[in-house]
Amino acid sequence: MLEEKIILITGALGQAGRSAARLFLEKGARLALCDRRPLADAPEVERLREQVGDRRFLFIEADVCTEEGAAALIARVEEHYGRLDGLYHNVYTNVWKPLLDLSLTEWEETLKGTMTSAYLVCREAVPLMIRSGGGSIVNTSSILGQVPKKGCLAYGAGKAGLNQFTRVLAVDYAASGIRANVVVPGDFKSDEVLARQSEKSRQAMREETLAGRSGRADEINEVAAFLLSDAASYVTASLYTVDGGYRL
Repeated sequence: MLEEKIILITGALGQAGRSAARLFLEKGARLALCDRRPLADAPEVERLREQVGDRRFLFIEADVCTEEGAAALIARVEEHYGRLDGLYHNVYTNVWKPLLDLSLTEWEETLKGTMTSAYLVCREAVPLMIRSGGGSIVNTSSILGQVPKKGCLAYGAGKAGLNQFTRVLAVDYAASGIRANVVVPGDFKSDEVLARQSEKSRQAMREETLAGRSGRADEINEVAAFLLSDAASYVTASLYTVDGGYRL
């Protein structure tokens, strides 16, 4: 599905990013992975490089919430691969507080993680995609950008903004061969976390979702892989919700 496509994953050492790296490699992609943490923090991701080699694996330690970090990231991707076919953006900051408990610093840091990071990475990635003949952008949002939840003020606002940012991005650069879509996860967890999930948490998800459970990271990433692939060539400016029926 992703054979020989150059795919950049940001937030690559998080639970969704680690799962995506494994899955996209299985589907034939050549990866650039970015996180502000060092690769040594995720031995399982480091082992992927040993398995596939430098032709299909690049890791860049960078903070994409800064202009300098985003610019350095895309410059390194171009230096190593010469092009960029897809961006899977997974960076976020989450603070759960109601309005009167939320400081201005917390508000700004949450919006920086959820929205500004996407703006900065896309601002650097889009010119490289245009030089590459087009590409696909998938930004990871959250069902909490659509469904209000107590205390989720800054994060929910940031994810709602990210949804519209992505759709307008798709409109602005469609003529350049760039598609932009959003994956909207509900509650999801890695296999390791699911194995430790408490019965109280399991019961909550049985009550709150039609699927009766939390999602797995690979279930989110399968949708992202589709959107990054040529099979989704007619899909752009769309929100793909993967929440097990949480909204209903």
